[in-house]
Amino acid sequence: MGTGPVFQTLDIGHAGYMAVVAPDTAFWALVRKERLADAISGGALVDSYVRHAPAFADEVAALRSGIRPSAVYFNPTDRCNLNCTYCYLPANTRRRGEHMPVARLLDALERLRRYFAATHPGGGSPQVVFHGAEPLLNRKAVFAGIEAFAGAFRFGIQTNATLLDERTLEFLLGHSVSIGISLDAPTAAIADRTRRSWTGNGVFNRVAAAMVRLRGYPGWSVITTITRENMRHLPRMVDFLHAHHVPVAMLNLVRCTMPSARPTKPADHVAATHFLAALDRAYELQARTGRKLVIANFANTLAAIIAPTARRLMCDISPCGAGRCFFALAANGDVFPCSEFIGLPAFRAGNIFEAELGTILESEPCRQVTTRRVEDIEACRDCAIRHFCGAPCPAEAHELNGAAGRIGGFCEFYQEQIRYAFRAIADGRERAFLWDGWDRATTSTFALNGL
Repeated sequence: MGTGPVFQTLDIGHAGYMAVVAPDTAFWALVRKERLADAISGGALVDSYVRHAPAFADEVAALRSGIRPSAVYFNPTDRCNLNCTYCYLPANTRRRGEHMPVARLLDALERLRRYFAATHPGGGSPQVVFHGAEPLLNRKAVFAGIEAFAGAFRFGIQTNATLLDERTLEFLLGHSVSIGISLDAPTAAIADRTRRSWTGNGVFNRVAAAMVRLRGYPGWSVITTITRENMRHLPRMVDFLHAHHVPVAMLNLVRCTMPSARPTKPADHVAATHFLAALDRAYELQARTGRKLVIANFANTLAAIIAPTARRLMCDISPCGAGRCFFALAANGDVFPCSEFIGLPAFRAGNIFEAELGTILESEPCRQVTTRRVEDIEACRDCAIRHFCGAPCPAEAHELNGAAGRIGGFCEFYQEQIRYAFRAIADGRERAFLWDGWDRATTSTFALNGL
């Protein structure tokens, strides 16, 4: 197109529409196939884009480089009572690691409070998610931290749900703690293949019982990790989650950071087929019952396309959120760009008890991640959807493909997910997948109809 804008066309698998994308700015338009040649050769699309391109570029640049950390994934213990096959933490750490003592945990939270107060003055409460390993193995310290800093942070906990007894639930719900639990399938026979105790016992029944007790609580969610073992059952999993009135779920691809996870890695195109079938099922259930199950990772992809700054998760852009939107804290106080890196000593950025967080987050281990740009990845630099995907995940890329600056493990899967998102937009179905109020804080800056 000479010196004009560079557009790429994307076949989204729709009968009537193609997508036209300007990759550098994440601009896109859906154009009827019979009008495609005219649309990209001049006229309203090109003229309007040229006028707005600088603003689009500024928005993407701010999203990629103008955000400061506002959340921390806090591991109060190294240990876990489960030995899930795909865990990103080394088995020896999970079996023999340490608990963070109560006084030490309170000290860490105070250091975090001071850091966030300095970097986000008047910017709302930062988020602390007690993560794992299994945080409830160190319940005394976790509860002490929540009580002591109730006004300073928004607290969450990610748990395998096996320790969610009545006393624990009463405390967490009473303090409005967000609760994320993990479950991979709608039956014990499937779920227990990958998630089980050190003695080989499955935990499906205990997790399902916790789900019954959480019904009606607005601040809970379920993470399902997609593997070769469960991918064919994803539509049934959506049925199960919807029947249990789960408000939000994530259907996340297994991360292959640890070698033990790689035998469970599904083929991209096969995993995509079942994932998209699960999205179809979620749409059908919402249409039939009026009750929505938000698949958060797909909802985030939709938001990233429609309104880039409305996205809530930061795995699907480069640099990703690791080290710049959030970071991870291990039980000994070591800081890593993200929980996915905790098992990788080379990405230890410092220790919260030994250095200032501002200095730690500028260290070379963090910079390896925060300077990762999808344009620098050979397989991605000419891809039309590079700013809707971001080539996740740098930890997985480092371990699976040799460097954080290389492509991750599921390129074809993300392509198919984004094509599905464009089809949903073309058919006017996008709101059925998005969380309610997703656009409350957004402003429409560009609209072009009639293509």
